[in-house]
Amino acid sequence: MGSHMSRKKKKKDKGKKTEAKERQVKKKKGKEGDRVMDAILVGGIIIVTAVMAYVIFNQAGSADISGERGNITGTSTTLTPTYRRPAVAGAFYASEPHKLSDDIDRYLGDAEDYPGVYGIRGLISPHAGYRFSGQVAAYGYRQLMNSRYETVIVMGPSHRHYLKGASIADADFYKTPLGDVPVSPKVKEMLEEDVFTYEPEAHEREHSVEVQVPFLQKVLPPFKLIPVVVGDVDPKVLAAALEKYVDEDTLVIASTDLSHYHEYDEAVGLDEKTIEAIVGLDYVKMAREGDCCGKIPTMALMLMAYERGWRTMKFDYRNSGDTSGDASNGVVGYASIGFYDGLNAEEQELLLDLAQKALESHYSGVEMKYDYSSLPPKLREVKGCFVTLNKDGELRGCIGHLAPMRKLHECVMENTLNAALHDSRFKPVREDELEDVRIEISVLSEPKELHYDSPEDLLAKLIPGVDGVILKNGMRQSTYLPVVWEQLPDKEEFLSHLCLKQGSPANCWRTSEVLTYQAQEFHQEGFK
Repeated sequence: MGSHMSRKKKKKDKGKKTEAKERQVKKKKGKEGDRVMDAILVGGIIIVTAVMAYVIFNQAGSADISGERGNITGTSTTLTPTYRRPAVAGAFYASEPHKLSDDIDRYLGDAEDYPGVYGIRGLISPHAGYRFSGQVAAYGYRQLMNSRYETVIVMGPSHRHYLKGASIADADFYKTPLGDVPVSPKVKEMLEEDVFTYEPEAHEREHSVEVQVPFLQKVLPPFKLIPVVVGDVDPKVLAAALEKYVDEDTLVIASTDLSHYHEYDEAVGLDEKTIEAIVGLDYVKMAREGDCCGKIPTMALMLMAYERGWRTMKFDYRNSGDTSGDASNGVVGYASIGFYDGLNAEEQELLLDLAQKALESHYSGVEMKYDYSSLPPKLREVKGCFVTLNKDGELRGCIGHLAPMRKLHECVMENTLNAALHDSRFKPVREDELEDVRIEISVLSEPKELHYDSPEDLLAKLIPGVDGVILKNGMRQSTYLPVVWEQLPDKEEFLSHLCLKQGSPANCWRTSEVLTYQAQEFHQEGFK
């Protein structure tokens, strides 16, 4: 019995030891499992961190590669700005900012004005090194010096990379020695079009777009750029794709040189045919006889000009024999040609004549008879206008319509009489004063709101001599035409006088709603 109890106790003790051992094994295995899970978790974190670091390094690193000329560095992200960097600075034009700025100032200073050309919508501009074609390019860019554009589209041919369609640089900024130009957000939408793509290789070493940008930086207030390198594409397809992105606040530039490396006289003959086709908007002749490296962007611009009724003007033509003095190895041709939608000299004279006839009819009491249907289409468009009457250099009356309300010829005639008879600031003009009265007409663009973040930002955005300004404060409103900047060139003084004109405190402009417009202004000295 005792022996049996002893064996039973030993068996029980052994069982307890076995259970304790099993618990220790399970506990050990549990700790080992925890360590494995911990190791897996830590490893996962390390892997994720490494991947994120790799991505960030590649984005940041590529965006800072300044040694690779012409590269669009990185893909556009909200974290790191991307740049298309200069490819030909130091070769086609000076890489040192002050030298480049001085060179362009010299070219612009030597170019001539074309006062009869207003409302430039497009340019043909050469793209050789500045010492060869910079002076010719300056003729076109000088005409832009009193202009404002929200967007500039520059189309240039692809010289070094075969391209099907057209490639738009998908970067945040386009860099030159003069600073960074923001690329338009419209690019994202444009890249959805079938004709447009983004091929970095097309932009890396291409000069045709790049050489236009420093000139634009010098002559225009801030703008957004759409840089388009053009390859193998039907000009009609390209023009149709661009149409929806071209409004009144857009300038379109076709970058091209003319004939290449012909003898001087032969080159001049070839270039004359090309220029004649462009100026005449003769698409068929251009297709057959045009000789230029940027033929496709040029023809696309011609199509847009024809569809929109733009006029043309040749500003300058020369070739490399003229600009360098060396024609021994053949020459390259360069032309600067403008496309504009303002009134030409004949149309200006017609409006001034109608204004004078309106006054003569009123004071003589003889009904004015005129065949208005014979007027050019431009004078029958609905436009805003002002008519100003001056006598001996002093204001005698000024009244107009800011918004487009009447056909232009009607607007001019009506406001000529209003300025003479109904400007409450002056007594009505007498008939015996007419021979001393100078009639000045301002044809207005449609006013647009000028958004600003602070009074300082407003002052920075206004362009003296270019912007007509409308200030709105509740029911109060006042305006000054662009010509008033001649009397009030200081921006704060200009705006303060506008406030006082509407009966508001002189500092009301700091919080006012502001609209701007531009005006084509022309005048006659007195009655004919």
